[in-house]
Amino acid sequence: MELKTEIIINAEPSKVWEILTNFEKYPNWNPFIKTLIGDVKIGKPIKIELQGITFKPKVLTFKKEKEFSWLGHLLFKGLFDGEHSFKLIDNKNGTTKFEQSEKFSGILVPLFKKKLTTETKNGFIKMNKQLKIEAEKKL
Repeated sequence: MELKTEIIINAEPSKVWEILTNFEKYPNWNPFIKTLIGDVKIGKPIKIELQGITFKPKVLTFKKEKEFSWLGHLLFKGLFDGEHSFKLIDNKNGTTKFEQSEKFSGILVPLFKKKLTTETKNGFIKMNKQLKIEAEKKL
C-alpha cells in the first residue's frame, strides 16, 4: 500500500531543502513530525516522533536538494514496515514540486489501512502545506 501527496511550492529547491532539513525547527512549524533527532546519514538510525508514536527508522537516502527517505519497522521487519520519502523536483521556473510518500508493507497493514488513508494522509497534507508557507514567507 502506498500513500502519496504533492504540492507546488513557490521557492527554489535549495530553500525548501533548507527548511526540510533544519530538524531543530520542526516543533515550530511541522504539524506532522514533531521531532527528528539523530545523525542523518545513509544507514544510520534516527529518532522520529509523531503525535503519539516514536520510532527509530534507518536513513535510506539523503541527496541534497533532491531526496530524503527512511525505512522503519514496528517491532520487527515484516510486521508493519514503512518506507517514507520526501522528493524535491526543480520545476526550473523558481518553483519546486514537493512529494511526500510512504510505502507500507507487512502483515498488519490491512488492519491499519483506514487510519493510514485518513489520519496519516492528512498529516502528510498538513505538513506539505506548512512547508509551503514556511518556504514562501522567506522569499
